[in-house]
Formats: sequence, C-alpha cells, structure tokens
Amino acid sequence: MTAARVELLLKQLDIAWSLFEHHLTDLDDAACRWEPAPGSWSVRPDQTGTWHADWSEPEPSPAPPTTIGWLTWHIGFWWTTTHGHLFANGAPARAEITWPGTAESTIAWLRGLKEDWRASLLPLTDADLDSKERTATLPWGPDFTLVDIAGWVTVELTKNVAEIGQLRHLHQAHTGGLTP
Repeated sequence: MTAARVELLLKQLDIAWSLFEHHLTDLDDAACRWEPAPGSWSVRPDQTGTWHADWSEPEPSPAPPTTIGWLTWHIGFWWTTTHGHLFANGAPARAEITWPGTAESTIAWLRGLKEDWRASLLPLTDADLDSKERTATLPWGPDFTLVDIAGWVTVELTKNVAEIGQLRHLHQAHTGGLTP
C-alpha cells in the first residue's frame, strides 16, 4: 500500500522543518540582524517600532545579500501569502506582513505558520491536490495545482533554511563563536 500524497507532502515538510529547528536553536537578535555585507537587506523598525523588511520593486539583479532576520521575514511573508490565498479569503499586502521584532517572537510566529500550513494540508484529498481552484488567486500560481504549490513551499523553506544555516555559520565565525 502506498502512502497518500498528502502524507508524503507532510513528511517532506517535517524533514525540512527539522533542519530548520536545528538552526533555530539559540538563535538570537544579534544573529538575526547581523549584516554579512554592506548593503544587505535586513529588517528595520520604523518610527512606531514596527519592523519592516527592506524591499524594492523591481528586485535588483543580483539581489543583495540578506540577514537572517530578512530571511525569516521572507519565510513568514510567502507562507502568510500562500496560506491566505489557498485556505483563507486572500492575503495581506506585502507591506502589512511585518517582522515580529525579536528572534524569540519570530520563531514562535514561524512555528505557528508551519502548524497552520500543516493543519490545512492534512484533510486534503487527491482531488484537492490536483485542483487549480485554490491557486487561481496566487500571483505566481494560477497555472499550478495545489500539490505543485505545496511542494514548492517545502522547497522554498529548504532553500531558506540552508541560507539561514550558512549565515549562522558566518556570523559565528565573524563574532568568534565558531571554533575549529
């Protein structure tokens, strides 16, 4: 007997998330805001204390280096946007999706998004996964099935986790916290 396709999607998500949890251990505010190069995109508070991510449209090519804070905002942005379009009544505008302001609150935010995503995928049938009905309002998704988008979410998470892991190593080396 083969596993249901949604079970496979959830197993892949869980594997990617377990790698992320490894990099979230002891993540602190300084590491989140450390800029690996001049001109890095980061998250910055406005005059009210609300944290916004650096962004420009069109995005420059090549895109600038990013901070861990920016990458965690980016995960939250695309997960909020994707979940909103697929399982709610739309998503907030990019500027409305803000960074929580601390590593601790960001980790809680992302864990909550992951649990919401997982819970939304769990009851889906193969017919749901093969449908384009839910993806029709995604700016990048009207030609993709739900299973395509669910798979992309895990691939995107995995890519961002790898970037965060690399930045954590660079930050530790830069601050003297990494020993051979």
